Amino acid sequence: MNEEPVFFKSGELSIEGLYAPGEEAKCVVITHPHSQMGGSMRNNVVEAMVSAFYGHGYSTLRFNFRGVGRSEGTFDEGVGEREDVRGAIAFCKAKGFDNITLAGYSFGAWVNSRFLDGSDDPTDVIMVSPPIDFVKFDFSHLTGRCGLIICGDRDQFCPLSALREIVRELESRLEVVNGADHFYFGREQGIIDYLGDYLGDQG
Repeated sequence: MNEEPVFFKSGELSIEGLYAPGEEAKCVVITHPHSQMGGSMRNNVVEAMVSAFYGHGYSTLRFNFRGVGRSEGTFDEGVGEREDVRGAIAFCKAKGFDNITLAGYSFGAWVNSRFLDGSDDPTDVIMVSPPIDFVKFDFSHLTGRCGLIICGDRDQFCPLSALREIVRELESRLEVVNGADHFYFGREQGIIDYLGDYLGDQG
């Protein structure tokens, strides 16, 4: 996989990303965990997601939210970060993609959900460990739109009992990585495998 450094605009800010062109007419935007807790586009879970999508022919775009790495601006409690997602999708559209998946891990999944309230852009939505016990989630606008949710059976911020109820309401597919907590250290292959199975089923 040959990822190239890119920059795109989020309002007046310049946002740093890594883009890899794939073989299919499909693109995925992948968002990272909490900026104030060390989260960046080089997170282990983000890298696992990139690997799975690229392995199924997707072009991939991961990026640093504002204030992280070489992205301009400062942390904005998920408000400005929502605009960063909008800028990433605009970047993919400018590359000619109509089939765009939005995938996020932890804080990134929450930011994506906020972006999706009022946007019909992504073709599919995937979440890894949405932190439902850490931030307030509104899933009401995601019914029928979120194809896959992945969570560890030891996740500190995403209890499976509560998540299963949400998944039923969303009509989503749930996959559980055994032995994984919220951070998936040493369990990244589980994410790659479940994502790969799902993407294979989507054709």
